[in-house]
Amino acid sequence: MNSLSILLIDDDEIERMKFRKVCEKNQFNHLVIEANDGEKAISLLNNPENSFDLIILDLNMPKMNGFEFLKKLKRDNEFQHIPVVIMSTSSSYSDLKACYSIGVAGYFSKPLYFNEYSNKIVSLLNYWEKNELIS
Repeated sequence: MNSLSILLIDDDEIERMKFRKVCEKNQFNHLVIEANDGEKAISLLNNPENSFDLIILDLNMPKMNGFEFLKKLKRDNEFQHIPVVIMSTSSSYSDLKACYSIGVAGYFSKPLYFNEYSNKIVSLLNYWEKNELIS
């Protein structure tokens, strides 16, 4: 399988820790670089040493929220091709519709139970491992 370079953007340390735990438990050998807000994520994207295959993005964050980050990313010719999957506590139809209209590749609500969360992350990563990506 392809090894992915993933930018995980979430202000909640526990959510980032859960993501790492699922990756370790399922022996995913992906490079996961973390940002706790959109501003930090932009800085990581602009670092020429980084190249990302996939962005996993929370919507509700301080400084620059997920919507602001997503709009900025999709306006940038250099980064607009990177697939973005929203992983949010919001299950609002208006949020879902807004994200797809901006250009996300997927959207899922964070489940309450770790087992459900793990299943979603494993499915997500299995899917993106098998697809052709622009790096």
